[in-house]
This record gives sequence, C-alpha cells and structure tokens, in this order.
Amino acid sequence: MNTGKYVFAQLLQYVNKYEFEKCIKRYNGDYRVRDLNCWNLFVQLFFGQLTSRNSLRDICTCLKAHRQKLYHLGIKQQVNQSTLSRANERRDWRIFADFGEYLIKKVRPLYSDSPVPNVDIDNDVFALDSTTISLSIKLFSWARGKYSRGAVKIHTLLDLRGSIPAFIFISDGKYHDSNVLDILSPVPEAIYLMDKAYIDFVALYKIHRAGAFFVTRAKVSMNYSVLERNFNIDETTGLRTDEIIQLNGYQTSKHYPEKLRLVKYYDDEKEVLLAFITNNFEVSALEIARLYRNRWQIEVFFKWIKQNLTIKTLWGHSENAVNIHVWVAICTYLIIAHAKHSLKSELSIYEIMQILGISAFDKSPLIELLTQVQANQNVKEQLNLFSDYF
Repeated sequence: MNTGKYVFAQLLQYVNKYEFEKCIKRYNGDYRVRDLNCWNLFVQLFFGQLTSRNSLRDICTCLKAHRQKLYHLGIKQQVNQSTLSRANERRDWRIFADFGEYLIKKVRPLYSDSPVPNVDIDNDVFALDSTTISLSIKLFSWARGKYSRGAVKIHTLLDLRGSIPAFIFISDGKYHDSNVLDILSPVPEAIYLMDKAYIDFVALYKIHRAGAFFVTRAKVSMNYSVLERNFNIDETTGLRTDEIIQLNGYQTSKHYPEKLRLVKYYDDEKEVLLAFITNNFEVSALEIARLYRNRWQIEVFFKWIKQNLTIKTLWGHSENAVNIHVWVAICTYLIIAHAKHSLKSELSIYEIMQILGISAFDKSPLIELLTQVQANQNVKEQLNLFSDYF
C-alpha cells in the first residue's frame, strides 16, 4: 500500500507559497480576515479548477465529503459555500493577478527553446487575440457587451514557443481589442501576430519604433501606393505578391509614415486570398505567411481552456470575483505546464489535466502518472534482481 502524498498535495509543491504570501502582503489581503485567508482561498479554487467543479457549492460538497483527508491534501480549512463565496467577492483580485504574472515569468523561460511549427527563426513569436465569455446582463450588470448583452473579454498575448500566456488583461465586452496595444510593452526583435481587429497604425508604429515586428491582416479598404515589387516569387507555394508600400490616407500616412511590406498568399484549403502587412523586411514572404498561420495556436488555446478549465461557468457575479476566477484558471494552466516540464512528461497539457482531474485523491507518484520513466526503471530493477540468480 502506498503511504505517500496525495496527487493534489504533490501538485501543490509546484506552487511557491512564499511568492504568494508576498502578493498578499503587497495588498494587505489578510487584514482582519478570520474565516478564510487568501492562501486557503487560492488552494480551494485551484482544486475546483483542477477537478472541473461547476460551482462553489460543488467545491464545498466535494471537500466536505473528504474532510478527513484535507490536511494531507494541503487544504487547512474546510468552509461552507457562503464563506467561500464571501471570500471570493472580497479578497483583492490583484493578489491572484500578481501571482499569475509571477508564474508567467517563471514558466515561460522553461519553454523558450520550443520551436514554432514550420518556421525557422530565433525571434520571440507572440499571438495576440481575445476570447469572449457571454454573461447575463442582469447578473453581471458591470460587464456591458454588445447589443445590450453581458460579456467579459480575456485579452491574451500567447508565446507560441510552448503556448504559454505572456500577458493577460480582463475587460468588459465593449472594450475594443486594439486598445490592448496601448497597454503592451513591445519586446525588441519579437514578432507579434494579430488579426484585422488590431489595425491601429498609431499603435503599430509604436511597435515599429520599439524595434519589434508585427504581422497582421490588411483591410480591403487600405489606401496605399506600391514603391517596389518582388517579381521573383514562386506561385506554386501559394504566394501571389510581395511588395513594399506606402500608406496614402491623410491620417494613416501621419500615424505610420514609414514603409510597409504587403504579402498576398492564396490559401488552397479555404480557397481565399489573404493579404498581410508587416514591418519585417528580413524574412522571406513565405515565412510571413507561415508565421501568420501559427496565429491559430491562440484560437486552439482559447478552445482548450474553455473545454478543460471552468471558464464559461463563473463562480461569482462581481467584477472582483470574475477576475479572481479567470486568474486562478490561468494559474492552474501554468502550474500544470510547470509540472509537465519538471517531470519531462511527453503528455500534452490536455492529457495531464484529464489524468490529474480524476487522480486528486490518489497517492500515486506524479512521475508514474505522467511519465513512463518510473515504470520502466522498476522493470529494469526487477530484471537485474532476477539476473543475479541465473
């Protein structure tokens, strides 16, 4: 019989409590708190995300059923739904956001050597986009969306080397996507992949002046003049044009006075002609098209977190509770990614989530659950043992 730690307790070892306590002190989060401090709130919400609980009531019911194991799970306090709900509404969401940003800084470098599919470049490559969670405007009156509906947007800058979020911003549904560009601090030499919603030439010029690159879709109505044209292109690859252009519009020419590159590519699968604009004149036109194709990784990321983390069903109605909910979900993703790298698991994060979700109360070593290393070592040890007798 295995008398080791529970799987959930083993996973908590990848959570730096000291750094979390620093975030609590920064905002005085546990001031005059009696019922449930910030750390225990995080652990219980983390448990809810890992095991895909649909509500705070589900979390409390599950933990109550296993109350004799809570201490060994790393959960020091079992509370009822009302206490958990009040804590979720009142604890400062910035504590969880700051801890999420700490995890981003810790986990992203672990995957810095991961390749970007079909692209042979050394630059950092980011995809920028947002996903919308539809809400009831009656319950979430602060989260205004389009057409008198409620909505929350999660704006994400995804590092395509490892699919690790590099930046998260949560807003209501009316917040325009391109406004996020005013918040971002561009990384020199990095490449930012965006769709048409982010065409703001003032912000794009800011990226250019910072020494970074962007690749985005061009609008059909864009007014420009062709300065140079590359005639040495292979149309069998899908490329149609590779041009250096100058914007002609009265406002756009002021907002972006430099030259741009226009690449047109025909997608055989979707039978559509795509036009890209970029300030990168170094890579080939085909690499520009391949880079933009990788932007779809962020769509896959959004689909994954909605299917595997509790995102679409929120655990609270206030702005504070929603922010805590989203940040705990992102922290869960990052903790799993950290464990995956540390254990050198070949399983995907999706597969790891499925395994851990049903194994939280198991006492199997994580390395046995997530890799084949330990099992293979045991077989070798047994073979060596028997070989001594023959």
